[in-house]
Amino acid sequence: MGLFSKLTGKTNTAETQAIQWHELTTEADLEALIERSNTVPCVIFKHSTRCSISSMAKGRFERNWDLDGTEIEPYYLDLIAYRPVSNKIAETLGVVHQSPQIILIKDGKAIYDTSHNDINIADLKTQINNS
Repeated sequence: MGLFSKLTGKTNTAETQAIQWHELTTEADLEALIERSNTVPCVIFKHSTRCSISSMAKGRFERNWDLDGTEIEPYYLDLIAYRPVSNKIAETLGVVHQSPQIILIKDGKAIYDTSHNDINIADLKTQINNS
């Protein structure tokens, strides 16, 4: 039980629905993710570890996460450490590079992407439900 639960007797959504990130570090990981998207939608969060805006967007995304692995699988890319993978994402999926950025992949194709302050769970859910 987390501190929030102990103090309030209530359950904090972030406690019960923490994102179980799959790290994206190689081009082979990207290929596997694209293949996996034929079974379950996948979202890539591209994060610049040197950017405060990216850190704020990632924190907000994680705090509001209330999806589970049956709805979508979340993938995390540290684009500073793995820039070639980021370049491959742009090339393979035809999505212009941004940071921070989320890219929703379903059936092997990027069906939605957004960046910076436009990153939010509600819009992501809408895209999943409309695809």
